[in-house]
Amino acid sequence: MNFPTLWSAAVRHCAACAASLSLAFAESPSLTPKIPSPDFAAAHEETVKILTEFIRVDTVNPPGNETRGAEFLKAIFDKEGIASEIFYLEKSRGNIVARIKGNGKKKPLMLMGHLDVVGVEREKWTVDPFAGVIKDGYLYGRGASDDKGMASVCLEVFILLHRLRIPLDRDVIFLAEAGEEGTTHVGIDFMVAKHWDKIECEFALNEGGGIKEVNGRVQYVGVSTTEKVPRTILLSAKGTSGHGSRPRPDNAIVHLSAAVAKIGTWQPPMRLNETTRAYFSKLSKLVSPEEAFLFSHLEDPNLSLLVQEKLRVSNIAANSMLRTSISPNIIKGGFRVNVIPGDALATLDVRSLPDEDMDLFLEMMRKVINDPTIEIVPAWGTTGRPATPPSPLDSELFRALERSQQRVFPGAATLPMMLTGATDSAQLRAKGVKAYGLGPLFTDGDSSRAHGNDERVLIAGLKPFLELIFHTVIDIAATK
Repeated sequence: MNFPTLWSAAVRHCAACAASLSLAFAESPSLTPKIPSPDFAAAHEETVKILTEFIRVDTVNPPGNETRGAEFLKAIFDKEGIASEIFYLEKSRGNIVARIKGNGKKKPLMLMGHLDVVGVEREKWTVDPFAGVIKDGYLYGRGASDDKGMASVCLEVFILLHRLRIPLDRDVIFLAEAGEEGTTHVGIDFMVAKHWDKIECEFALNEGGGIKEVNGRVQYVGVSTTEKVPRTILLSAKGTSGHGSRPRPDNAIVHLSAAVAKIGTWQPPMRLNETTRAYFSKLSKLVSPEEAFLFSHLEDPNLSLLVQEKLRVSNIAANSMLRTSISPNIIKGGFRVNVIPGDALATLDVRSLPDEDMDLFLEMMRKVINDPTIEIVPAWGTTGRPATPPSPLDSELFRALERSQQRVFPGAATLPMMLTGATDSAQLRAKGVKAYGLGPLFTDGDSSRAHGNDERVLIAGLKPFLELIFHTVIDIAATK
């Protein structure tokens, strides 16, 4: 056989082998299938519609009435042909769970958001807080950002997985829980204690982060991997009651006021952990030179105290991440202008670092107050959020979030954060779940106004937030 003939035969043989190999690869179940691409514009429009209607369902806590919200979501699941269940400790305070089954190769992933919202001062809102008003590119309403926005985006992602029939290596669970705003016994505590089999998972995506945009460009995606622990503390002062015309040196209000003033100006010691150290290190590379100097010199032995004081007055969010924080929020004392009260009470909102030794912290408070007439009373009891270790920064889900962030927001950064508030992720982390907090896009100088007047969410920001969660779920859950 001459060379041209030999070459032609070899080419035909290789082509046949390639065709056979391509067919084998196409039929192999071990390879990642082609994932259908969602119409994100349509999905965004549907999310806004769901959220608008969801805001109109009054689930103010107290009293909660979260079953209203659960039934609203269940009607959507029923329309899509997705099975869901409502569980409740109290009939009016339901939690709803749905599940899309995977092949079981990996443990489940849970998408979640809570049903209840905090109350409002209607006279201080410029719009009806329960009407779902769209104005100037924002959707206004109680729960728009905390937390019906997160729940609606997770719901839409869940629906897309179902509609597109995406094969999964792990179950994907949807949970919308009751009682997050201070009454967790009817919500996450109840679900963990009585229905853990319905929500048991390896990973969870919950509220708690945010996507920050500066000058029209996303600067970073903040992912909360840990959070501070609410620890209510009371300051109690007792004195001798009497006639207001004869001032007394043991006036309870005077002593309590002095104690509150000392605590209000006290900066508890700074202590960084793995999450906050990584957060400030990465953030220092994204901000102005002035801010970068502060964030990069937090642990400088010569400048640290000056830097901390600067942040205390210029960046209250950063300052709270550095330490256990104390905010005196309620004072009670006296009932008549001409009567010296026999007692007075102050309530302190204390948010402790996850690893804070509270016995030692109370002792530091006593030294700061330095008044034997003031009693410091821990009031967190046996309820509330558990203190847990942070979710890891090198987990499969955190890496998936980093990849999705680069896909949706090229050139931005993924920053691990310690949430200064509290979420139901704490109870999940206590059960060994790797839980991470996300949030919708917000612009520089703006905020979600969560728990505040005219709470709102940027409508355009919901679309990339939806894409971020969808791509993350595909990355970590789709069959490979």
